[in-house]
Amino acid sequence: MSELASKKCIPCKGGVSPLKGEALQALQKQVEVWNVVEEHHLLKSFKFPDFRNALKFVNRVGAIAEEQGHHPVITLAWGKADITIYTHKINGLTESDFILAAKIDTIRIP
Repeated sequence: MSELASKKCIPCKGGVSPLKGEALQALQKQVEVWNVVEEHHLLKSFKFPDFRNALKFVNRVGAIAEEQGHHPVITLAWGKADITIYTHKINGLTESDFILAAKIDTIRIP
């Protein structure tokens, strides 16, 4: 488990600036398979052999999101789930977004 995956998401109360530049790049290196899009959100597509496994994955993502109090945008399709993460309150990225991404990466679907 990565260092980020062992942390807990911290609810954003607003009034902070989204991560940019070097701070953003340092965290991105810890979740390299996620794409940082326009310094605004994280995006990753997950592939599965069928709808059932994609749904299992999405349900596990939902359980982590509820536990962490941090909710991604999830798009589910046959054999595929796209996850988009950002902090809505500041319309950008915080460390908690990377924590959630790292936790999602620990999910294993047989």
